[in-house]
Amino acid sequence: MSRTLIIAGCLLLALGVLLHFVPGALSWFGRLPGDIRIEGERSKIFIPITSMLIVSVLLSLLLALFRR
Repeated sequence: MSRTLIIAGCLLLALGVLLHFVPGALSWFGRLPGDIRIEGERSKIFIPITSMLIVSVLLSLLLALFRR
């Protein structure tokens, strides 16, 4: 369990550094063709279906690799 938390922390740190020092590194995330964005006069609704599917697949692959 501790090894998994350390690896997850390192990955989050790397992602944070990437987002901080590379402008526009993930600007495509949240703007994919399956993401729903509804904007009215007084409200905004954002449902990131495709983006969350990609995150789910990536996390499933990473966890499968770490279990072996």
